Amino acid sequence: MLPTPLPPSPAPSLPPAVAWTRGVAVASLLGLIVLGLAWELWLAPTGRGTLALKVLPLALPLAGVLKNRMYTYRWVSLMVWLYFTEGVVRATSEHGMSAALGTVEVVLCLLLFTACSAHVRWRLAHPTETSP
Repeated sequence: MLPTPLPPSPAPSLPPAVAWTRGVAVASLLGLIVLGLAWELWLAPTGRGTLALKVLPLALPLAGVLKNRMYTYRWVSLMVWLYFTEGVVRATSEHGMSAALGTVEVVLCLLLFTACSAHVRWRLAHPTETSP
């Protein structure tokens, strides 16, 4: 007779602070992707839409953030400053719709950085509670 396999252990639920920071990080990352595409393709295009390719680097960390990988949160919190810089430059140097979109980009970048930083800090302070 074959031994019966053990049922899979349920995935540990995330503590509220980690779940909240993960949700904010995912939402702001998706917001930056949607904003970048909409900005360059429909709302205030700057040419033939080739600048829409700038969102490709934002799509790379999405899987790692969804899988709650600490390393991804760390490097996203550094990469986001490139988009923050673009948002500040375009918010202060352009007019009309582009300036408003630059401001939205700055806000989304600040949200993403804050969420990633808080997520990493909380998980380092409580390693046993969230180690996957």
